[in-house]
Amino acid sequence: MKKIIVIGCPGSGKSTLSRALHIKTGIPLFHLDMMYWNSDKTTVSKSVFLRRLSEALQKDEWIIDGNYGSTMELRMVACDTVIFLDYPPEVCLEGVRERRAKPRSDMPWIETEEDAEFVEFIKNYNKLQRPTVLSLLEKHTDKRIVILKSREQANAFLNGEIL
Repeated sequence: MKKIIVIGCPGSGKSTLSRALHIKTGIPLFHLDMMYWNSDKTTVSKSVFLRRLSEALQKDEWIIDGNYGSTMELRMVACDTVIFLDYPPEVCLEGVRERRAKPRSDMPWIETEEDAEFVEFIKNYNKLQRPTVLSLLEKHTDKRIVILKSREQANAFLNGEIL
């Protein structure tokens, strides 16, 4: 594992797992949200985002967390390992609630209130986005694919119990 992407529904704990992997392995960590968002909640241009992502992908080792469907296949092609946090929406909604009003190293601002559109996205993730992710995973069977179904499995994975 030298080039790892961590994907899953918002609130699943992609950044938390990625930070733990970074600490355990020393592999550099990159958050897609930090590449894409400015601190004033505006986005960078697509060319700036793609340049930042390309710079990370050119490194010898990396952990990249985030979904960003428009670049997911690009990251799958470049990685050797995909970790998919395939959790129920309730778990992800709880994750979003727990992180509210807390500073995060993976986001350039602090979320202070619930975003109804974001909540709906999470509720519909398994129906609308998950099939695309599963299709990409089927297409990239040459990669090490780790699908974790719960926070307990994620902890077991970090402890070397799931390989």
